[in-house]
Amino acid sequence: MATPAIRMFRRLEGLFCVYKPSGVHWKLVRDSIEINLLKGLNATPLQPLPQGVRFLAHRGSETEAPKGLTLSAASVPVLSKHPLVTGPEFQNIRVGVGHRLDAFSSGVLVLAVGNGNKALNDLYRTRVTREYTLEGEFGTATDDFSHKGRVIERSTYGHITQDKLDRVLAMLEGVNQKALLMYSNVDMRSQEAYEMAVHGLLGPDGKSQPILTGLRCVHFQPPNFTLEVQCLNETQKYLRKFVHEIGLELRSTAACKGVRRTRDGPFTLQNALIHHQWTASDVVQAIGQYHSKKKDPHTQIKNPAFQPTEGSTTTTKQQ
Repeated sequence: MATPAIRMFRRLEGLFCVYKPSGVHWKLVRDSIEINLLKGLNATPLQPLPQGVRFLAHRGSETEAPKGLTLSAASVPVLSKHPLVTGPEFQNIRVGVGHRLDAFSSGVLVLAVGNGNKALNDLYRTRVTREYTLEGEFGTATDDFSHKGRVIERSTYGHITQDKLDRVLAMLEGVNQKALLMYSNVDMRSQEAYEMAVHGLLGPDGKSQPILTGLRCVHFQPPNFTLEVQCLNETQKYLRKFVHEIGLELRSTAACKGVRRTRDGPFTLQNALIHHQWTASDVVQAIGQYHSKKKDPHTQIKNPAFQPTEGSTTTTKQQ
């Protein structure tokens, strides 16, 4: 018979996501969640101790003739099964991490518990895209492409307009779309390529260089600007360097002020658990919601450049 802790662990097996704050290493986030899950599992109600049979000795009364000892059977708890003897029922738990975020980035971090680690590998085999918000600042260049690095160059930025920035983004997006087709290793004139494009499966075959499948400027107030980026096989360092290259294309310089992941495959900021929700009960609820909304990944992501909303997915199915 499964104990309450084992039943709770079975409900914990799956995928969920948390919000990793900037300045915190992803290992610290994972370790904190592992500790909280162990505390939650071991805090479940304990089952009654099993009973064992012991034979207790009794002496005869003084008025009776001495007949020696008499034995009687009695039911007593088995103390060898007591938690103070055996220790906690769960002493370790495996929490896997999806696409990692470096210490200076924030946003959605996907985690897996138990058998969910296999589901995590299966999820990323479908070439899911990730979405970021990049904050940049024109006028400076640093040695690590971030605004906290050592300044190596300063430049003017008064000649930069949003129209010029949009043209540069459109040019870079076209270059990356060509790279996406090149690394797909599929004949673009074939029926297979058409069907893969329809189902959002067109992507690099195996490892490739980072590919930006969508670029858009959502805020422009010089020297500050904000970009929305959809990408594959990226690293946060590459995204900071990309902000630097945008400054060079505009005959200026730029440094990245922040990298925030807003979507990782089907997981968005709305699904992410913040710090005070990193508890066993909240994780169980988040995993349950993911299982209830889980769909075929071929229909969930129609275009590798973006994650459609639930309404648009329904419309596509009806069509």
